[in-house]
Amino acid sequence: MQNAAQALGFSQIGVTGVNLSAAEPGLKAWLAAGFHGSMNYMASHGLKRARPAELVPGTVSVITVRMDYLPSNVPDLSLESEANALKQPMQGVVSVYARGRDYHKVLRQRLQKLQSQMAEWVGPFGHRVFTDSAPVMEAELAVRSGQGWRGKHTLVLQRDAGSFFFLGEIFIDFELPETQATASHCGTCSACLDVCPTRAIVAPYQLDARRCISYLTIEHAGEIPHELRPLIGNRIYGCDDCQWACPWNKYAKKSTLPDFNSREAMSAPQLLNLLEWDEQTFLNNTEGSAIRRIGHARWLRNVALAAGNALALGHAIDESDALALQRALIRWQDHEDPVVQEQVAWSLAQRA
Repeated sequence: MQNAAQALGFSQIGVTGVNLSAAEPGLKAWLAAGFHGSMNYMASHGLKRARPAELVPGTVSVITVRMDYLPSNVPDLSLESEANALKQPMQGVVSVYARGRDYHKVLRQRLQKLQSQMAEWVGPFGHRVFTDSAPVMEAELAVRSGQGWRGKHTLVLQRDAGSFFFLGEIFIDFELPETQATASHCGTCSACLDVCPTRAIVAPYQLDARRCISYLTIEHAGEIPHELRPLIGNRIYGCDDCQWACPWNKYAKKSTLPDFNSREAMSAPQLLNLLEWDEQTFLNNTEGSAIRRIGHARWLRNVALAAGNALALGHAIDESDALALQRALIRWQDHEDPVVQEQVAWSLAQRA
């Protein structure tokens, strides 16, 4: 099965059982603290997330996979190159995972192919595939099946691959031998906690999504808290800071699939260009991308915020660029979405 998984682009495959009861107290405490923010679906599903056999009745084992996603068409992608991009105020920065094709589509199709191959070997069986698409404790299942350990930033880490990989699962109705879990290797390192711009990692293994830039720019639909706006800088979709800071990511692997190659529109997008996108242009440029699901208004909110942060730098940007940003923002000041209106007004007010 390992060979079949690798042929489909998966880096590793594992198996675990369905008893996640030990994870329930942590899940309840996280929800009780309100760390899920406006992701109400996290609370509405309750403990079903920790009970695979309730989510899919009849589930006996869970097959887990991981798939590396660093784009192979960007030879100089590194901590240094990404840090440099964050210092370019006229440029927007998109999280690496979202620069290529929507991973939901890629993993789901390949998981289905893996399931079909398994059915040829063992006969038809009950199953359901997932990849960040249902109330599934993906990281917990991955850790239990030996995909890696839980890092202090809450992502799964692998000694030979860091954390730049996607996770997926196949819930099945028959038992398979479980693969062995691995030990943690974070030690006393606190790099991810120290680098987080908004201090969203409130303690080792504890993430307050309400402060996380990935949550704020992707999941959160409302106004972004004013006190966090300057800390977001030019990040317009997601944030990879905690991953790039992790020493284990020097072992991160490039993807073997062209699906995750970085698209030109998302590699080093210029804010002035992005502020010209109307909704149809946004849809055209994000076709097949995970970015499309947030919609044009939320995307525009994020770009306008980055433009405001650029304007706040005063003489650190050219006067011509500042004037161009102002003109580009003014175009959207009467947008039908009040969240966009408010963000544009705030951004225009940042002109030093």
